[in-house]
Formats: sequence, structure tokens, C-alpha cells
Amino acid sequence: MSLCLTRLTASIWRHALVPTIFATLACTQLCQPLYAQDGPPQNVPAAPAPQTTPATPAQPQAVHLQDYSKPHSSFPRIWQPYTAQEVAQPNLSNSPRIDSLMRDGKIFLSVDDAVALALENNLDIDIARYNLNIADTDYLRAKSGANVLGVNAGIVQNTPGGGVGGLGGTVGSGTGGTTVAASGVGTGTNGLVSSTLGIGSTITSFDPLVTGTLQLDKNNTESTSALSPVPVLAQNTYTADVAYTQGFQWGTAVSVGFNNTHVTTNSPVSLLTPDLASNFQFKITQNLLQGFGPGPNLRFIRIAKNNREISDVAFRLQTITTVDQIENMYWDLVYAYENVRVQEEALTYAQKAWEDSKQQAKVGTVPPIQVVSAQSTVSTDQQNLILAQNNLQLQELLMKNALSRSIEDPVLAEAKVIPTSTMQLPEQEPVTPTQDLINQALNHRAELVESRIDLNSRDLSGKAVRNAMLPTLDAFAYYGGSGVGGTVNPAIPNCSSTSSAFCFNPAKAPPPFQTSNAVGYGGTLNQLVNSTAPDKGVGLTLNIPLRNREAQANQVRAELEYRQAQVRLHQLENQVRIEVRNAQFDVKQNRASVEAAQYAVDFARQTLDADQQKLKVGLTTTTAILQDASVLTTNESNLVSAKAAYEKSRIELDRATGLLLDHSHIDVADATRGQVTHSPTVPYVAPRQDTNPNVQPVPAQQPPQSPPS
Repeated sequence: MSLCLTRLTASIWRHALVPTIFATLACTQLCQPLYAQDGPPQNVPAAPAPQTTPATPAQPQAVHLQDYSKPHSSFPRIWQPYTAQEVAQPNLSNSPRIDSLMRDGKIFLSVDDAVALALENNLDIDIARYNLNIADTDYLRAKSGANVLGVNAGIVQNTPGGGVGGLGGTVGSGTGGTTVAASGVGTGTNGLVSSTLGIGSTITSFDPLVTGTLQLDKNNTESTSALSPVPVLAQNTYTADVAYTQGFQWGTAVSVGFNNTHVTTNSPVSLLTPDLASNFQFKITQNLLQGFGPGPNLRFIRIAKNNREISDVAFRLQTITTVDQIENMYWDLVYAYENVRVQEEALTYAQKAWEDSKQQAKVGTVPPIQVVSAQSTVSTDQQNLILAQNNLQLQELLMKNALSRSIEDPVLAEAKVIPTSTMQLPEQEPVTPTQDLINQALNHRAELVESRIDLNSRDLSGKAVRNAMLPTLDAFAYYGGSGVGGTVNPAIPNCSSTSSAFCFNPAKAPPPFQTSNAVGYGGTLNQLVNSTAPDKGVGLTLNIPLRNREAQANQVRAELEYRQAQVRLHQLENQVRIEVRNAQFDVKQNRASVEAAQYAVDFARQTLDADQQKLKVGLTTTTAILQDASVLTTNESNLVSAKAAYEKSRIELDRATGLLLDHSHIDVADATRGQVTHSPTVPYVAPRQDTNPNVQPVPAQQPPQSPPS
């Protein structure tokens, strides 16, 4: 088309009016094959035949994925669980793929490349990718017996420029959060309240807990008693205690305590100085009513697993939403690209009419007012061209922002984006029964999968809440022992050598001192296990909350929230059915619009041909010919717009059925890694021969020679 317009401009100045019009029409007719292929506008010229070898595929980036659901191992470095993990800084550099598409300061972008770049660089996907690791940490936290903190299951839509289909126009909102209701209470999956999720009986930590105390105490106390043997009582106490506790999934708790003291004193009435005392106790407690069994005790772990699955499904939904948005933006770019070409051709026709009118006005064949009218048309078309060019630049900027992590690079910021894919209409529309499409949507829509997993979590939580209504009945058993040691106070006389009532009698002394005046720490510990002074027993602990109003309220509320989630799931299913039917209607309607626009183009072309023949015999005017050419240009613009709408309706149908990724051969694992190894293949798309830098452009047909004036 560019070749024809160039030759047309030269022809205007060399020939008379009628032959020039004939040349214009002939050029339009003969350039139609390229014109129908949606050639490039003049301000974005088509790339010449490549002089270099095609670009090599982008090298994969080194992407390191870490499973944060696994804790640090304690062996061989026992301090590792107590050291902080370093999380890598966000990667804000663009993938090499975008450089491989750059040619002479232009980005030759196909729709497949656009989707691949979005999977690697789009910041909405990058933000959602963090939710996967956040869900891992929640699962790790739950394995310790702690409550879950929750995960973000919403859709990030902070990339400007493209809309997402559906009845509501959006799928989610916020920075990784869920859709919030007008009252601000919708904070759970699909915007539902989840205030009772996870409540229930108290869970003893599954992670063993070791506590210890080491204390040195020196205490001097002035005596104020007449019976005190010393005026200042001096006592040094050394304490070393350690305890171990752990809970288990059946509601069992185990605790072990081991205590030691070493006391020295200047009191002459103290039997032992130093005085060694040790004791231990092993205790096991089992919940028999509230908190019994793995159901209430493993609820956090199971909910965390479900939340991890919801995160995976939500990330898939994020990928679908972003791909939907990118494809819509791409066809907006294609339309803006073609609209510039259309406006340039309209301006060319207007400028030619203006020049012809001025020539005719000089010889007096047309009134001067027609020159003013033609000049006004030129000004209007120039304004339309500027608007179209500005819109194209905006679409290029939006596309570059959506496909890159950063546009600070001046080369990227100034690069033009040349779309190398064009819309292809299938010869026959695939016929799929509506019910089959609905069944596919009910099985594949990510929102429905999220709701079903959320219902499972609510059911688990509801069982735990019902268990928490029971009284607390704990059975416990324990075994322990104690031992004493030290040295008999030398200030106390032996009863065998004195008749005083205050004396040391081995027969009445603790068993270790009946045969010895000194017992070491080893002998003290031996008493803990040789039944010298055992401590053992069993028992029951019962706690009955009268009226139990808190538990009743929690149980009813949990049940109401579960029923509410069921209704929400049913509502989503109804919405999906409507969306599928509406998308199917749009495909049919836009298909008919494309066919109608194609017929309009054909009719305008035939009208132009007929008026051209009339012009030869003087039955029409030049103005009528230019009007016919303008109508043809407008109809072709409408055809491009109708094709774009058709492509968007196909995208919407794939989104409504949940098969957008499958039909485009997109691997979610590539989006998870941020590294595309399987190139997407968007259906109903053909390569543009005139903008693909790796394809030799089809040569334009030569226009016929203009007849002599």
C-alpha cells in the first residue's frame, strides 16, 4: 500500500484530474491483497527483508524456587533453626526474551510473544507469585500446632490498559487480597466472612518445648527472733531446673520436669549443709471430651493444606486473568496500529481532493467555496490522524508496561511496538453444545474450585467448633521421685555422744544418711529411680462451663457461615452459566458483525468500481469517487474493529469456560517459575507477512499505467 501511495503522489502532479482519479482507484484495487492483510501505517513502516540471521531464542533465567513449608534441619548445625532466613530481593530486571524481539529500535511482537513476556515479566503475576510462598509458611506454622494466619486468594489487577470479561467486569480487586464487600466484612475466599475458621479447643504445641532455669542466689537476712541461733542468717542457693513439654495429634500432652537445688547456710539448726535436693516428674495428659482425636487437633494443618491448594488455584486464576488482559491489550494495539493506517489514507484522499479543487478552481470549473470545504476536510482528517497516532503511542506504552518489570531503559521506553500477528477468522465456527460448555466451566473455573476447597475447610472448622462445645475432661497420670544429699552439719552434735535433745540421730535421718554423713550428687540422683521417695498417681480433671453461651454462639455462627458459603458457591455456578451463555452469544454476534463488515467492504469496493466506470463516460463527479473511497476506508476500519471484537469474544469464551490456558497451550508451571519453556500458541491467529521481521514481505502488485490525459 505504501508503494501505491508513493506512486500516486507523483502521479497527481504529472497527470490531469480524471486519469489521476483512475490511477487512485486502480492502485486501491491492485493493492487490495496487502490492504486486506491489514498493512502497517506510514508512520510505522513495515520492516524490510532481514539482512541478518533470525534472533536466537531467549536464554532461560536462573529461577530458584524454595519450599518454605519445610523447616531448617537441626543436624548437623543445631543452631540453624534459630537463624533467620534471607529472602532474595525482588527481581526487577526484564527477561532476555524482550531483547531478542528488538530490531532497529522496534519490538516486533506477536501475540504468542506477548503472552510469554507477560508470564515472565508481568508484575501482577509476580505479586501473586509471592502468595504461593506465603501459603508455604502458613503450612509450616500450622505443623507446629499454631493457628493459621490465612493467605491471599484475590486477583491482582494493577496493570493498566486492559479489561477482563465477566458480568461484573472484574474478577477480583486489591493487592493480592480478596474482593471486599460494601460493608467491609468480606475478607475470606470470594469475599465471604470467615471469622470462625479455625477456632476450637486449645492445641498443645507439636514442637517440643524445652525450658530451663539457672539461678545463683546469695541471701543474708538479719534475725529479729529471740530463738534465732545466729544474728545474721546467710544462705546461698543454686538452682538448675529444666522442663520438656510436647503435644500430639490425639490430644495427648507429655511433660517432664527435672529440678535441682544446692543450699549452704550458717544456721546451726540445719541438718545438712550443703543441702542437695533433686526431683523429677513425668506426666501424661489425655483429653477425653473436648480436644479428643486428630480432628480438632489437626484442623490447622488441614486448613493450611487447603489454603495452599487455594493459593495454587488462585495463582492459576491470576494467570488466566493476566493472559486475558494481555490478549485484549494486544488486539487493542492491533486496532490502534490499523487505525493510524486508515486515518493516513483518509488524509491522503482529502489532500488529493484539496489539490484537485484548487486546480479546478483556477480554471473556473468549481466554485471557490469547494476549495474551502476541501481544506476543512483536510484539517479534520489531520486532527483524526493525530488522535490515532497518540492512541497508538498510548497503546504501545501500556503494552510495554504490561510486558516488562521496568521501563526505565531508554531504549525500551522509546521503542515502537510492531504487532506481527493478525486476526484470523475460522471458515466455520466450531459448534459446541451450550450445555457442554457449561459443564466444562463448572469443572474448570478456578473460582468454583476455590469455593469448594473453602467449603471443605469450613466443614473441618465446623467439626472442631462443635467439639469445643463439650466439657473439658482430662485424664492424667504421673510418676516422679525425689532425692536428698549433702553433708551433715558439723555444728549438730551426734546423739551417741550427748544427751541433748537437739542432736543427730542416724536412725531418724533420711535413708541415705543412716549409713553415711555425706551423700554426693550421684547418690542424690540415684534416689530418683530407686523408689526411695516415689511420687505417682492418676486423676481426672473436669471443667463444665455452665450455660455455655460462648460455645453455642460460635457453633451457630460457624454453621451459618458454612451455609452462606454454600449459597455463594451456588450463586457462582449460576453466574458461570450466564457468563458462558453470554460469551457464546457474543461470539455469534461478533462473527455476524465480521461477516457484515466484510460484505460492506465488498459492496463499497464494487460501488467504487462502478462509479469509476461512470466517471469515464462523465456520469459522475470526482467528489463522488472520493466519497466512495472514503466509505471504503471507513468500512475497512469497521472490519478491523469487528475482527478485534471477535477475537476478544473468543478470549472471553475461553475465560468463561476456564480453558483459556489449555487452548493457548500455556503451562502454569512456567508462570510459577517466571520462565517460559513451552511457547504459548494462541488460536485463531495468523502471522502478518508485512511486519514479521523473519518473513520475506510479499511484494506489492504494480498499479496499471495511467492513460494519457
